[in-house]
Amino acid sequence: MALHLLKMAVGIESIAHLKRVQKARTAADAPGPVHVTRHMPKRRDEILDGGSIYWVIKGFIRVRQRLVGIEPVMREDGRHCRLVLDWTLVPTEPEPRQPHQGWRYLEADKAPADLKGQGKGASRMPAEMEADLKNLGLL
Repeated sequence: MALHLLKMAVGIESIAHLKRVQKARTAADAPGPVHVTRHMPKRRDEILDGGSIYWVIKGFIRVRQRLVGIEPVMREDGRHCRLVLDWTLVPTEPEPRQPHQGWRYLEADKAPADLKGQGKGASRMPAEMEADLKNLGLL
């Protein structure tokens, strides 16, 4: 079973905004967007076995991206980790999350369902609206 990462998308307003920011920060010849983080996941092999990074946007998990690579990288302030992502952003069932620093592991059975899927993940209203209604306690 795949293991996922959970990460706060600081300063990001929506899924579309995340896509624009990633596109602007990615080199034209890059295989996909990257995100640099300070620490290398110890459970790297489990993550690369079909794992994704789940992005928390405005207090809710709203989207995921498949992780296609995890690489060490050197910067002027020391060793870091580069997460190589797939370009496809998959909207998920909005799920509230408290702020945290860095990333967290997210077990597959605790991850929210994709909105494109059947059953629990299926939604009749836009994800943004559903998340706002949940935040107001109306759903």
